[in-house]
Amino acid sequence: MDMIARMVAEKPVVIFSKTTCCMSHSMKSLICSFGANPTVYELDQMSNGQQIERALLQLGCQKGVPAVFIGEQFIGGADRILSLHVQNELVPLLINAGAIWVWNKK
Repeated sequence: MDMIARMVAEKPVVIFSKTTCCMSHSMKSLICSFGANPTVYELDQMSNGQQIERALLQLGCQKGVPAVFIGEQFIGGADRILSLHVQNELVPLLINAGAIWVWNKK
């Protein structure tokens, strides 16, 4: 758990991902579409990726990846992020975390 805390410390948005996961790609694209620049850890390209994935599962991430942290807090996986987006609650989280400053709703 300490390892995850260090990885997300002082970063507005962190996404734990795998290069082969289409939902991870979708979450990265969605968050970037608001102008945020998330820190992305591709677990399948990291020597300790399996250890990190086990730690994420212990935190409550049901499928391992994608796992999204906003403002150093674990928010959830793809289902949770999409739910927040549909409810217009994702952008306020990104603004409060300092990931984006201005958002013009179109």
